[in-house]
Amino acid sequence: MSVVDKVETTTEQREKLRMPRMSRRQLLLTIMPVAVLVCLVGAISIANPNFLRPASIWTVLDSSVPLLILALGAMLVILCGGIDLSVAALASMASVLVALWVPALEGWAVVLVVLVCALAGLIQGVVHVVAQIPSFLVTLGGLAVWSGIALVVSGAATIGVSGDTLAWTFTRLTGWNIPSAVLIGAAVVAVLGLVMLLTPVRRWLIAIGSNEPAALLAGVPVARTKIGAFIVSGACAGFAGVMLVGRTYSGAPTLADSLLLPVVAAIVVGGTAITGGFGGVGRTVIGVLIITVLRVGLSVAGVDPSYVQIFYGALVIAAVALTIDRSKLLFVK
Repeated sequence: MSVVDKVETTTEQREKLRMPRMSRRQLLLTIMPVAVLVCLVGAISIANPNFLRPASIWTVLDSSVPLLILALGAMLVILCGGIDLSVAALASMASVLVALWVPALEGWAVVLVVLVCALAGLIQGVVHVVAQIPSFLVTLGGLAVWSGIALVVSGAATIGVSGDTLAWTFTRLTGWNIPSAVLIGAAVVAVLGLVMLLTPVRRWLIAIGSNEPAALLAGVPVARTKIGAFIVSGACAGFAGVMLVGRTYSGAPTLADSLLLPVVAAIVVGGTAITGGFGGVGRTVIGVLIITVLRVGLSVAGVDPSYVQIFYGALVIAAVALTIDRSKLLFVK
């Protein structure tokens, strides 16, 4: 074999061995969540064969809707390289506002609450983009602000809701026995999915999350896109609060606070990179189903509910370890 042939052979071998780590990582993040969900469903079905009955499946899907709506909004912020830690507090505040406004405004209270929470998201997005404050700090402060407002407005008490104004959030379709909440969740997924598919929004979010300076040089509207992600995240948090009130028929300043960790867990377990630049609506849906089925599985296994947060915390750490893009980390502490 000539020297030239040897050089060409060596080059080909290097190209084959030079499979980008990102490609392997993306393949892992695509296959792993689906495999985990299948294994969880299989394990629970063996432990409790009734789990695969239609009634049980609809119940599981119904219970996942508030978490799904929260996670979809927060996922947009994470996709562009930020994080929104205020979604659960916003949902709690929304539940209080809905409970207070429904008697006077009826159905319009829902619209107004979603707009108020979208405005809260706008404020956080503008502070993050204009003042150049990390989203972690902005939304951590927002978490305290929205929680405080909910406590003040509610008088630190649970507010009951009467009447059938929110009946559409928990009814079932006659004949099909499908919970209306499942259809509402599917509609939110469809709308957001179509927006991501038919508009350049998804490309913008991924470009910003992958390399914000390069996205800016490429003409991506970075500031508007990031602020828009916060607005949608806030609106989703408000709507999730409405769905929670429809379930409990009451609003409380801490009603959704326990959902923050499951939201983050669902997003990263579904395969969305916590460092941004990789993920999407479908992955978030899978992650929400994993978290919901896991909660059911722990219940079937007889695990004390007080240990659930420990499982979520461990799951978040493991998922972040697998999904994080270490090339974006300047140094490790």
